[in-house]
Amino acid sequence: MNPNIALDTTQLWIALISACVGTYFCRSVGVFLSGRVDQNSEFFLWLTSVTYAMVAAMTARMIILPVGLLSTVPLYVRLAVCAVTIAVMVSGSKRRLGPALLVGIFCLVFYESYFGV
Repeated sequence: MNPNIALDTTQLWIALISACVGTYFCRSVGVFLSGRVDQNSEFFLWLTSVTYAMVAAMTARMIILPVGLLSTVPLYVRLAVCAVTIAVMVSGSKRRLGPALLVGIFCLVFYESYFGV
């Protein structure tokens, strides 16, 4: 397939409308079937476990084997930022994901601003 092929306006509108119809069709089927699904079934417990495992694996991969700009940050800095972020998240009476994410972002931006290449 040649990546330099220019699409005209009609083809772009057809692609956009097709994507919208496909997306909203799947969503409407999901809404229609959601009343009949038992969220505490074995299948959904398995699906939840698999989802959490995938998120954990992708997070670990981003920390240990990053791609792009994050790969310029040394491993010990990435691990330190993770430790600080986890400490913020579990501190206090309830878990605080938002502040933890902000602290992690601030730490990485601070490192790149003052110690980065």
